[in-house]
Amino acid sequence: MFLAITNVSLLLGKELDYVERGYISIEESRIRSAAAGTYKGSGKVLDAKGFLIMPGFINAHTHTADSIAKDVASAHRLDAQVHPVFGAKKKILQRSEPEHLKTFIRNSAISMMKKGIVVFADFREDGPGGVRLLKDAIAGLPLKCVVLGRANYYSNPKDAAGLPPEAIEQVQRVLEMADGLGISGANENTNLALSQYRQMAGKKMVAIHAAESEGTAEFSKAQTGRSEVERVMDYLKPEFVVHMTNATEDEISVIAKRGTGVVVCPRANGVLGAGIPRVALMLRQGCLVAIGTDNVMLNSPDILRELDYVWKASRATEGEMIGPRQLLKMATVNAAQILRLNSGCIEAGRAADLIFIDKKHVDLYPMHDPYAAIVHRLSQSSIRAVMIDGRFVEAIN
Repeated sequence: MFLAITNVSLLLGKELDYVERGYISIEESRIRSAAAGTYKGSGKVLDAKGFLIMPGFINAHTHTADSIAKDVASAHRLDAQVHPVFGAKKKILQRSEPEHLKTFIRNSAISMMKKGIVVFADFREDGPGGVRLLKDAIAGLPLKCVVLGRANYYSNPKDAAGLPPEAIEQVQRVLEMADGLGISGANENTNLALSQYRQMAGKKMVAIHAAESEGTAEFSKAQTGRSEVERVMDYLKPEFVVHMTNATEDEISVIAKRGTGVVVCPRANGVLGAGIPRVALMLRQGCLVAIGTDNVMLNSPDILRELDYVWKASRATEGEMIGPRQLLKMATVNAAQILRLNSGCIEAGRAADLIFIDKKHVDLYPMHDPYAAIVHRLSQSSIRAVMIDGRFVEAIN
């Protein structure tokens, strides 16, 4: 298939440069060319006057299986809701039928597509069986998923022991099926176990939650004499860390210098009372920051709400305005880089993962600042079409 979309506004390239009138040509699943000006080639042409095309959103951290427990224990704090050993989430997942979990995972995936999300990265518990369940749940959907699995194993961090044989076998099987490992946290693993995860993963991705709350930070120091972030960076050496809500300036600086990605989940932190991640500081320090909606038990999987929330909350808490273009990069370009995706921006060779926005929609018109308009005015109803791998997603509205 070859298609040229003309007479359209674009957010172009890795800097999401705004082009008032340009074109984009697509061949099979990839972008062939995109530029300002008039298209002069051949092939099927679609006139998209009145539309703005931008890269599809990438939701860089989710727990979609938890959608079966929407708003359960919503008044409780972090550990009571989602602790991997004794939280409400663990009990609910253990008691849930696999077919029910698959239904709600699939519903969450469809919800994401409707809101312009073209890829999501999911931390999937329950060993190889959990990975298989996730893949079965989204089979046949065009939405892409980065699957990060884990073994059913947790230990006291002050112990010296490594992973037992049954956990090693689970990890090996997970790695055969998944894109990498999504570890719960340093507080549920010994130093040796963290090192073993890194060694077994090899060139596959490893990610972990870190510094999500004051309580998790205090627990780590009390049990091991070191912070979660220190232990994670010394022993696990992950490709990215999730949250960093209560990380110190020094810890943020270390993350930046090592080139480790950060995925923030502001609304989940807010609903759990864990605080607001210091995104402006992270960006100033040079961190590569992406954004995720986290646990569907806590939040709708809606990047639009996430962007709006972090833009306003960061200004209120840090006293510094994050540019809306920077925020959009977190949900597109940066996320693609962290997750090793050939997506996230409009340039030749990239996957044709695109959102078509109605510039004349009542919520957006007149669009004086396209970046600000997208961050805090774009809604599902103003997204008129979504394209994944060069094909329009049918009947999303």
